[in-house]
Amino acid sequence: MSFSHQVKEELSRVKDEERSCELAELSALIHTCGYIEVHGMKGIAVRISSENAAIIKKIYVLIKEVFGFRQEVCIKRNRYLGKHNLYFITIEGENAFKILMECGIILITSDGSWDINNKILDRIIDGDREKRAYLRGAFLGCGSLNDPEKGYHLEMVVRSEEYAFSIGELLRFFELKGKIIARKNNYIVYLKEGEQIVDFLNMVGAHKALLDFENVRVFKDVRNNVNRIVNCETANLSKTVNAALRQLESIQYIDSTVGLKSLPEELYELAVIRLENRDLSLKELGQLLNPPLGKSGVNHRLKKIEDIAKKIREQRGDV
Repeated sequence: MSFSHQVKEELSRVKDEERSCELAELSALIHTCGYIEVHGMKGIAVRISSENAAIIKKIYVLIKEVFGFRQEVCIKRNRYLGKHNLYFITIEGENAFKILMECGIILITSDGSWDINNKILDRIIDGDREKRAYLRGAFLGCGSLNDPEKGYHLEMVVRSEEYAFSIGELLRFFELKGKIIARKNNYIVYLKEGEQIVDFLNMVGAHKALLDFENVRVFKDVRNNVNRIVNCETANLSKTVNAALRQLESIQYIDSTVGLKSLPEELYELAVIRLENRDLSLKELGQLLNPPLGKSGVNHRLKKIEDIAKKIREQRGDV
């Protein structure tokens, strides 16, 4: 079971006692996975479909509790989804018209006919709880969430640009920075930041999924921090080793050409100690000097030795 499917299974079990919240959630579900049809003499009909049995069950329960209608759930094999079934509910006639009108999905026009509404009506999301319920329904109907191990990406795929902007505005109410892009014939409202996705899961009531998501996120952050530290220490170690090799090479070159005794006394002392203690750090080398010298002082003297070796090479034409 995918992480996205786990989230939807959890959200399908979230129940609001307020009718207004149930209506908001049902409105979002019909908006995102419902289709309006016109059947000649039978008039208007709405078909709601999903390959997720838990979601279709939730829609069935919401219709029953909000409107008192009992609708038949039909099942058929979906050839595009392999072994998965496709579940759908079809509502016709006056019942369909009543549901679509009250959910704010169709509106009566000035000439007495009706038209599809692609905005979320204020009366549907009048309060904070209704807004949360609506976003929960929208995610159930058209949302998906990546496995956090692979990346942070939550998206909702909708058919209308106007509806996508309405979802975006609703996310902004909760200070979530939803972005919108067009993809083929659809519009994608998405969140990319881990913190934003955590806030969304908390807001819609997916608390178990939130904990699972956070556990993975914390583990990834720790792992990334450890990798950064290891890489940094490896790079520093590499620099230290390369510097030590340069210093030894310069000391050995001076010794083989003009002799270490040609160096000033403080440089001679350090050169001998470095040759005898090739694995020591600058700090450790400084402690062996008389009097002891700090790390920066040791580094300064070693650079002087390297400069002397460089001048000898230039004079001898060994560059």
